[in-house]
Amino acid sequence: MIDIAGAVAVEAIDEASRDQPDPEHRAAGVRGVAAHYGDPMREQRTLETAVALVDRSHRGVVAVPGEERIGWLHTLTSQHLATLRPWQGTELLVLSPHGHVEQHAMVAEDGETTWLDTEPGMTAGLLTYLERMRFFSKVEPRDATADRALLSLVGPEAAEAVGTLGVTGLAEPDAVAVPGPKFRSGELPPRPTVVYDVRPLPAGGWARRGPLGVDLLVPRPAMDRVVAELRGNGVPVAGLWAYEAVRVAARRPRAGVDTDHRTIPAEVGLIGSAVHLDKGCYRGQETVARVHNMGRPPRRLVLLHLDGVTTDQPPAAGTPVTLDGRAVGFVGTAVHHHELGQVALAVVKRNVADDARLLVGESAAAIDPA
Repeated sequence: MIDIAGAVAVEAIDEASRDQPDPEHRAAGVRGVAAHYGDPMREQRTLETAVALVDRSHRGVVAVPGEERIGWLHTLTSQHLATLRPWQGTELLVLSPHGHVEQHAMVAEDGETTWLDTEPGMTAGLLTYLERMRFFSKVEPRDATADRALLSLVGPEAAEAVGTLGVTGLAEPDAVAVPGPKFRSGELPPRPTVVYDVRPLPAGGWARRGPLGVDLLVPRPAMDRVVAELRGNGVPVAGLWAYEAVRVAARRPRAGVDTDHRTIPAEVGLIGSAVHLDKGCYRGQETVARVHNMGRPPRRLVLLHLDGVTTDQPPAAGTPVTLDGRAVGFVGTAVHHHELGQVALAVVKRNVADDARLLVGESAAAIDPA
């Protein structure tokens, strides 16, 4: 999609952006993605009111075939995967021994392989961990990024748009409510905390309905054909800037950008989608359980409104959030939103009040209490 007229590559704007293929993937033929196609604000509005196709083919893809893959991944990650059935998807986390977020992956199971797609720059770390934990399990994890490309139909009309590819009736995400502190054992059903409907694509690969639309994992040789078919049926394209603005407005954190080395799942709202609180032991489980039972994680994810007076450039990820001269958090993703203006996801200390007068660099910042 980088060859579509008007496309402006992410790396042409920011050479240091993490939104570009890993060097080893680029060497294998994975190309960069577009930040926008000439009008990022219009692209945002399209994503929020209708549907557009976003190139996210820079994301890493790990394939896990093998007859023991489901039970094996169940023991290694935060999600309840033991009952994951073919043509279902979900989300999972890999945590450190102290419960800090190391990896976040979207999941799809096709009956032969469990597919994990993750942030660019994090594929090698996820694969290294999985390979280290293989032992004698009948699994064969591999990096499939050079073979498969992720595209996303984003917007309220995404489920209808994917019908042009021969996929109809994708069910809405099915989520289990997060229980309160000190819930009874057995209260949570033994299933993934969120289930995404997955269907095979006639061109190969699959479609997965998720929180922002429908993801398409397609063979890279079929990518141009899929894009042409969607565009030929009236689906416009939108760049990664528009996608990120929609994601920020939806308060969906991104691992490695909206998290740091100390982040635990409860701080950034990942319990509901990626953590099963009653599945038994896995690495980092003790911290997850203790924090949930206390009911008060030390920090929280917030949406900040930035005044944009001193500068119209969004702050870089990692910029401190200060209160009365003291650092109380950090900024993750900052964007220009077509309605909200300059906004950012940030992680701040739990005791920072919603009406606190914050600073991000020289810009005044206010927490959106919604």
